[in-house]
Amino acid sequence: MSEQTASAPGLRKPVSTFGRLRSGVAILLVGTALMAATVLLGPYVSEYYYLATYTILQFIVLGTAWNILGGYGGYVNFGTAGFFAIGCYTTIVLNKIFPIPLFFEMLAAAVTAGLVGLGTGYLTLRLRGVFFSIATLALAIVLQTLVVNWSFVGGARGVYVIRPPISGVLMAFFGFFVPNGISYVQFLVVLMVALAMFAVLAAWAVEKSWIGIGLAAIRDDESAAETSGVPSLRLKLIATTMSGALMGMAGAPFPYYVTYVDPATAFGLAIAVNSIAMPLVGGTATWWGPVVGAILLGSAQQILTVTISSAANLFIVGVLLVVFLTAAPRGVVGIVRSWKRGRK
Repeated sequence: MSEQTASAPGLRKPVSTFGRLRSGVAILLVGTALMAATVLLGPYVSEYYYLATYTILQFIVLGTAWNILGGYGGYVNFGTAGFFAIGCYTTIVLNKIFPIPLFFEMLAAAVTAGLVGLGTGYLTLRLRGVFFSIATLALAIVLQTLVVNWSFVGGARGVYVIRPPISGVLMAFFGFFVPNGISYVQFLVVLMVALAMFAVLAAWAVEKSWIGIGLAAIRDDESAAETSGVPSLRLKLIATTMSGALMGMAGAPFPYYVTYVDPATAFGLAIAVNSIAMPLVGGTATWWGPVVGAILLGSAQQILTVTISSAANLFIVGVLLVVFLTAAPRGVVGIVRSWKRGRK
């Protein structure tokens, strides 16, 4: 019986413990290697490449965060820029009131944006489809209006942010590997690599857990999932909280990256569009789809910025999004999986 069952077509072999953990180990190894390269190659690489890498990593975090709710659960969130801006302005407020290390500012941003995500989810997740998407867009507009009229954080004119010195402990740690230490931009890239690694690991863990299974059931047919006993509201609240917290953490280092923040930048259209387009191009409902999409679209935008103009970025994103939605609706992930099935 066991031999027949194992050889029967359409049945999947049980996955070993190593098979389940292989992706997680690969994420850790790649992230660690990228952090090491950032630190060791500092004197030999132009600062522009670090700035471009930071932008791509930022969109990996945002795309992964969006995918937890939009890809796994099927709820399209148009309010990404709002949660990102919460992280930005949390850093600005703390920097004005009581300056603390960036790591703790990121934690504060995660808590703030996560609580806003939880509250927003509780109020809006009873809506479905386009009504939920409109509600999240309205949230971003409301937050932007509040910031524009809040003079403490610069209001509509914006605010300049001075980069604080890297702490002595961190400088001593990095100095152990690089005699002259690292620049602040390198430090931001290392921090964003760690955050991207954390976000991707969190998405991978969600995908492989009962949360991911429940969200997939909700995405396929929410009514049937609820009838089967899936706690839909609780799962959606978990997803909105995680998604909001990761978006807030992505926004926390941003003021030190650009050194000047205004509402048009923090709530920028590019942030909202890219965080949705990258998972769709890479492939939703899987942890590595947003990573692939962010690398492809992010790299293309950086190349266009230095060769043609940054004004062409959103145009290229729009074109690629239309192409993938019509020709390959499952994204790069779907293309790869179809290719693998064809080889078998």
